[in-house]
Amino acid sequence: MIKWIGFMAAFLTTTSFIPQAIKIISTGKTEDISTAMYAMLVGGILLWLIYGLKKKDWPLILANTVTLIFAGIVLFLKLFY
Repeated sequence: MIKWIGFMAAFLTTTSFIPQAIKIISTGKTEDISTAMYAMLVGGILLWLIYGLKKKDWPLILANTVTLIFAGIVLFLKLFY
């Protein structure tokens, strides 16, 4: 049961980045997004991913892999635009 709670938490926090990525892609506007915040977030997600890999904790691994992709896209677009 506790693993499913982890998977649900992972799903919700991971998919929360999708609307922001879609909005940036469709509008091209990133001026209201903090570069420092997203850089720190991506760094933290990367560390959580490494931690999950070392612990072999699949909810952490899956959530942080996907979150790293979406948060990385937002950060990339912020730097690109």
